[in-house]
Amino acid sequence: MSEDDAGSDGGADASAREVRQRKIIHVDMDAFFASVEQRDNPELRGKPVAVGGSSGRGVVAAASYEARRFGVKSAMPSVTAKRKCPDLIFVKSRFDAYREASEQIRAIFRHHTDLVEPLSLDEAYLDVTQNKLGIPSATRVAEMIRQEIRAKTRLTASAGVSYNKFLAKLASDQNKPDGLCVIRPGEGAAFVQTLPIRRFHGVGPRGEEKMARLGIATGADLAAKDRAWLAQHFGSFGEYLYRAARGIDNRPVRSNRIRKSVGGERTFSVDRHGAEELRTTLAEIVEIVWERIERAQARGRTVTLKLKYNDFQLMTRARSLPRNVEGKEEFAALGHEILESLLPLPRPIRLMGLTLSNLERDGEEEALRRDGKTGQLSLL
Repeated sequence: MSEDDAGSDGGADASAREVRQRKIIHVDMDAFFASVEQRDNPELRGKPVAVGGSSGRGVVAAASYEARRFGVKSAMPSVTAKRKCPDLIFVKSRFDAYREASEQIRAIFRHHTDLVEPLSLDEAYLDVTQNKLGIPSATRVAEMIRQEIRAKTRLTASAGVSYNKFLAKLASDQNKPDGLCVIRPGEGAAFVQTLPIRRFHGVGPRGEEKMARLGIATGADLAAKDRAWLAQHFGSFGEYLYRAARGIDNRPVRSNRIRKSVGGERTFSVDRHGAEELRTTLAEIVEIVWERIERAQARGRTVTLKLKYNDFQLMTRARSLPRNVEGKEEFAALGHEILESLLPLPRPIRLMGLTLSNLERDGEEEALRRDGKTGQLSLL
């Protein structure tokens, strides 16, 4: 953004005018968990590192950029990761260390603004329209934040700067790692239209394939479709796609966002249907989601299984207890019990998710929302 980085974007509709006056930064730490491990252990620097279990049923929680070059990514079964990268080094997660670094980073954010919306330990939105240091340029604020993070934590962060959250998040991913990207007023719609459709949040591999069949490969292709056409082919998701293709996002940065559930979902590159394959997939999701539940110190009574069929029809089934779920084993058992009641499935699925809800606070509110993000977290 320029020094007067609020302004109007003539291509967007009037309802977004007030939002366009905002100055939003999205900060995303680079390979956060793995980078903390490499920072604290010099022997790991420059080597392919995966945080997570290396056992046969282990799952990669995070991967260094050196590992990502081999195709290793989070939520990948450890055996698959090792096959892709034989020299991969597995390290056990140390959430106390990640949380300590995250708290240092959030203190830097709060030095500039109180309007901070954490999405997880390693990323957040900041509204710096009226920032504490009175700096008129959001770009300058983002540069200062990145410099302070590097100086105080010895870690790198990428940042996106724009006039709404959707664009700022896209921008933060544009020049990773250790990069900065600015989308100025008037540039949002044009920027979005140059992107491949897979860059749109919420569009997974199967969604990309469906769009390809419909002749949509880029944001420009999507922007050429009207609301009625998108609703016909994508249901309620069509409204999101319509606005996203035009760079429109009216959501404010919410510093008091409180988690209502803890969960995760996984979109598959190839549809899944076989009973054993589905059981294995659910077991992998349980491992990742339970780790998140423990990090959030969350306790809840309801387990919900989410399935999305290959025709995009969504189905959820839940089991509630009169008390809190007692440990990972019961959480997994409830999830598998729901799945077994649905087998055999009538057709293949493209997505599976599992959530714990009806949460109780464990101590202060901050303990529950320490990890930031509300609702479902993508596993991929």
